[in-house]
Amino acid sequence: MTNIQIPVSVLNLAPIREGKDSRQAIEDLADLAQATEEMGYKRYWIAEHHNTPTLVSSATAILIKHALEHTKTIRIGSGGIMLPNHAPLVVAEQFGTMATIYPDRVDLGLGRAPGTDMMTANALRRSKNDSVYTFPDDVKQLLTYFGPLEEQSYVKAHPGVETNIPIYILGSSTDSAYLAAELGLPYVFASHFAPRWMEDAIRIYRANFKPSKYLDKPYMMVCLNVIAAETDEEAEFLSTTMKQFFLNVVRGTSMKLSPPVDDLDSIWNPMEKEAAEGMSSVTFMGSKETVKGQLEQFQDMYNVDEIMAVSYIYDEEKQKRSYEIFKEITDGK
Repeated sequence: MTNIQIPVSVLNLAPIREGKDSRQAIEDLADLAQATEEMGYKRYWIAEHHNTPTLVSSATAILIKHALEHTKTIRIGSGGIMLPNHAPLVVAEQFGTMATIYPDRVDLGLGRAPGTDMMTANALRRSKNDSVYTFPDDVKQLLTYFGPLEEQSYVKAHPGVETNIPIYILGSSTDSAYLAAELGLPYVFASHFAPRWMEDAIRIYRANFKPSKYLDKPYMMVCLNVIAAETDEEAEFLSTTMKQFFLNVVRGTSMKLSPPVDDLDSIWNPMEKEAAEGMSSVTFMGSKETVKGQLEQFQDMYNVDEIMAVSYIYDEEKQKRSYEIFKEITDGK
């Protein structure tokens, strides 16, 4: 029998629901952090996106601080900070400050994509050079900034030195798998929107992992979509919100997180359907029994160390219930 009792965490892109505004989306973010903390989730990560009117996750560090203020024990972090947009020293100072106020509760997940379109990326860019290529050096710099005093150079992060904030490498292709393995860091794969490379990335990371002072063996986290409900039919209905979310991405439109619908085929065409369902193909969906079976099957194949769940559900109470059901499953209840 597969062991499905594994740590589970939450990723929140901080979407604005239809009928709500940015402030209410931030309130929803804090509310969900409190609810999932109560349920026993391990960590709660917030994404970084720019020039996206339907998401409020642009100033990620500020939202992390807000979530830390509204919770007591759950680890809060970034899923992730997109390093091409930020000078490592500024990131170190911001996260070092949060870790000083909230010791041993801050995580730093790092991504190499800008988290936006190219025009916005250029507006965010800290230099005219392509800082995507400096990602490995930027990560090493951050590891140093958080490390012991004797390893620092002239420029230091105050606060930040000796906070030892854990760093996670995020990836949606295989590139970051090599880097996480080389540096001996935990690796988080974005199967919630880029499932195509998941299997290869997991294999590459495990095959190439080099033990480090941070980690003695690979630690593989997978981020995926979870829509759990009382019945399979209800989950299927609730999932139409997620499918509309991905349709939005496919079309490049700016619709807020939409209520579920009875008939998606009246909204999308076959090509759009294929593209949207391709992006969300790694989804656990259904009743408790169904999701449990899907998780067992997933763990039989991949045996990951932690799952981070994204749940695009329009109704906040149903979203919380989905997280509750998933937590019960992974607790073996």
